[in-house]
Amino acid sequence: MKLSKLYSNKPDLFETIIFSSGLNVIQAEIRLPENKKKDTHNLGKSTLGKLLDFCFLSQKKSEFFLFKHEQLFNQFVFFLELELEDGSYLTIRRGVTNAARISIKKHNDSHQDFTQLTNWDHENVPFDKAKEILDSILNFYCLKPWPYRKILGYLLRSQDDYRNVFQLRKFASKHKDWKPFLAHILGFNSDLITKHYELESQLKDARNREDIVQKELGGSIEDISRIDGLLLLKQQDVNERQRLLDQFDFHSVDQVKTKKLIDELDLKIATLNKRRYSLEFNRKKIELSLQKQQILFDPDKAESLYKEVGILFPKQLKKDFNQLIKFNRAITEERHKYLKEELSSIKKELIDINQTLLQLGEERTQTLSFLGETDIFDKYKQISNDLITLKADIAFLERQKEFIHKLQELRTEIRQLNEKYQKIQIDMEKDLEMQNKQETSLFSEIRLYFSRIIEDVISRKALLNVKINREGHLDFSADILDEAGYSTSADDGHTYKKLLCVAFDLAILRAHLKDNFPRFVYHDGIFESLDDRTKINLLNVIRQYSILGIQQIITVIDSDIPLDNNIFFNKDEIALVLHDEGIQGRLFKLPSW
Repeated sequence: MKLSKLYSNKPDLFETIIFSSGLNVIQAEIRLPENKKKDTHNLGKSTLGKLLDFCFLSQKKSEFFLFKHEQLFNQFVFFLELELEDGSYLTIRRGVTNAARISIKKHNDSHQDFTQLTNWDHENVPFDKAKEILDSILNFYCLKPWPYRKILGYLLRSQDDYRNVFQLRKFASKHKDWKPFLAHILGFNSDLITKHYELESQLKDARNREDIVQKELGGSIEDISRIDGLLLLKQQDVNERQRLLDQFDFHSVDQVKTKKLIDELDLKIATLNKRRYSLEFNRKKIELSLQKQQILFDPDKAESLYKEVGILFPKQLKKDFNQLIKFNRAITEERHKYLKEELSSIKKELIDINQTLLQLGEERTQTLSFLGETDIFDKYKQISNDLITLKADIAFLERQKEFIHKLQELRTEIRQLNEKYQKIQIDMEKDLEMQNKQETSLFSEIRLYFSRIIEDVISRKALLNVKINREGHLDFSADILDEAGYSTSADDGHTYKKLLCVAFDLAILRAHLKDNFPRFVYHDGIFESLDDRTKINLLNVIRQYSILGIQQIITVIDSDIPLDNNIFFNKDEIALVLHDEGIQGRLFKLPSW
């Protein structure tokens, strides 16, 4: 598919552009001296790419120039004529006012004027349906399962799209939205990469759900068997209390509570009090021990005292005393460290014991109150409250059991997803290795074309590379090599980055010449910032690729042309000339735009 013609219903305001099948130059000439030093001239050479994208059914956006200045363009209707692979033609009609309604017609002759046509094959079709129809007619089968618009970003390169060879401005979103497609057109198994991202997303979702369930469990995950046992015991207590309530007999309850008071509560309280006494005793001993840390003997004072009474105090003896004190201090510090740790542990245990004693005390008080209660209705009420508490406990345990079941299911799901994820990872690595090794693979073919273009332009080889990073995803790189074959930083600059982008786009198109694939590419400002020799070499490459059957639309400004126009470009290569001598030199002949 190539571009054949672009026109509008207002030819006096938008000049018709006829595209040749080879090189098409959109040249902007700065004729007025006062405009020579300006960076931008608003002639419309860069706008052409945006307009082509609009005709290829880009999504309507308020910031797009046609809609941002809708009061100027609302009467415009644009027509893009395409040459198809079989030699027939296709015209797309899209207006600004009703941009969501598209008309499409196939025809046999080129350079038609359908501004007054009434019998379209598909007339005023809704936007999404029109894209489906256009996708079906173009039939870029080697792009499937992606639609035709996915490739357009690499075919309509604006100035903003030279920043990265692979990730276009329109692909500023998640990598999963563009990496599988890019891998596909490079010859890799994109199904594996798509599935890899899907599994990664599913794993992330499952782990998030696992975290939620764990939080619901409150951080404690009980054994299912233990919960079942607790449920059995609780249910038995419920049945017993319900029977007592039904029979209105509380004698057995009094027995149980008396036994619990003697055998459990009082015993636990006594045991804890004994433990608390022991801990308090140890705490005081440790605190006293920590206070006794001063070493009273001072060798310097001892030496001074000995001198006063006339007794010799040997230096070796002083040295031994100093070493002894130092050793003693080291032992003391180490001992204090362990004492402090033990003291902290004792204090924590004391807090826990005091809280437990408080709870047991309350329970003991309630039990004594129940046993001392003579009013049978109060006992009935108290047992009813116990029954409510037991049922609440059962409901909690049932809910906990449900969450544990859900957590087990999630962990099984995560384990299965991980197994699939790892298998996909291995398959991706095998596919990458195979495509790299096979000299006849599509990727190897694109690599060779890419490097040859760079070498023809700047006499340096370049390497197109794809690898799997530490996260398991594909990474794409394009580097200019030095004489030893190592990557250099030359491609970091805007000039060489643009050259790499152009080489990549052309290499992709050439490698797919055998397929039903687009045969055109648009490069805005292709010669800007290049030196003259590089421009001449690049133009030679562009012409070679035109002979191969790749249509190229390039925009240039006359100051970027190294030689006289007649020498640098052939007359039949210039599709449109824009200039700054009045509105007639602009893409749109509108005075206020």
